[in-house]
Amino acid sequence: MWGRATAAAIPGFLLSAGVTGLVCWLLPGPWQSTLVPGVVAFFAVWMAAMAVAFQFRNGKRAWAWFGGGAVASLGALWLLQTLQWVR
Repeated sequence: MWGRATAAAIPGFLLSAGVTGLVCWLLPGPWQSTLVPGVVAFFAVWMAAMAVAFQFRNGKRAWAWFGGGAVASLGALWLLQTLQWVR
């Protein structure tokens, strides 16, 4: 149980930040206009990640999926910024 809870708290937080950041950056218009809705959506996504974490069989699987998702989403954010596709 503690493995799944920590997977929801640490990589789940990063995954939620990455997914919310991607959605906010990819919407049309300046990213500043999506800041407040993005923060509100972030908490909803993080709470959903916390609920999903307890659906895994064990903590290792939760850490693997959430960790991989966090690396992928934050890597996509980094790549978009490096290629200057978003500002």
